Amino acid sequence: MSALTSTSKEPARIAGMFDAIARRYDTLNHLLSAGMDKRWRRRAVAALALTGRERVLDMCTGTADLAIEAATAGRAGAVIGVDFSSEMLRYASPKIAALGLTRRVLLVRGDATRVPLPDGCCDAAMVAFGIRNVQDPVRGCEEFHRVLAPGGRLAILEFGSPRIPGLRTLYLWYFRYLLPLVGRAISKHRDAYTYLPASVIEFPTGSAFEALLRRAGFADVRFETLSLGIVYLYIAVKNR
Repeated sequence: MSALTSTSKEPARIAGMFDAIARRYDTLNHLLSAGMDKRWRRRAVAALALTGRERVLDMCTGTADLAIEAATAGRAGAVIGVDFSSEMLRYASPKIAALGLTRRVLLVRGDATRVPLPDGCCDAAMVAFGIRNVQDPVRGCEEFHRVLAPGGRLAILEFGSPRIPGLRTLYLWYFRYLLPLVGRAISKHRDAYTYLPASVIEFPTGSAFEALLRRAGFADVRFETLSLGIVYLYIAVKNR
């Protein structure tokens, strides 16, 4: 078994994996989620309650779908999309340009544990399905806390699993066996879509991740489940 399929979070390896699958990333996201990924992103942006003036950090932005959602439906004043995969950012750039958003969505290459932004510069922050890939997720959440202004809101989307027994069994079979086969066939990457379910299964969910956010400095924390528990949405506020 390779280091990636053993869920190693060594930054260079994770960045290399996402570089390798960037070209097919959007296609696989929509296909493997049956299109529900768009609904999840809309819900996360709505949870930020943006008014149109905010500066928003989108960490682990990937190909910038969440950043685009915040700039369009969420009406963010500006979005800074940060990712350590240069190939992901390369595929994000033309999407942003095609929508006429180059003045409102800025892409920056950077690490979630060392966000290249000053203290208190953002009104809101978000990450979709990326926090579990950070080598030190507590440190990543501390960085969210650092760059947020007092009263700033944080929204995090991450995978979970359904709690309904029969549905949970079916979902875990899909997640562990069918998803890696489809992902490998389309992405042409041997490890990436085996790493995905393994990393989800070992990552804390629900109250456990809520506690992690509190350790990072957030006091007002809650979560809700989406799509019968397939996805968790965590919402936190930095105290004034």
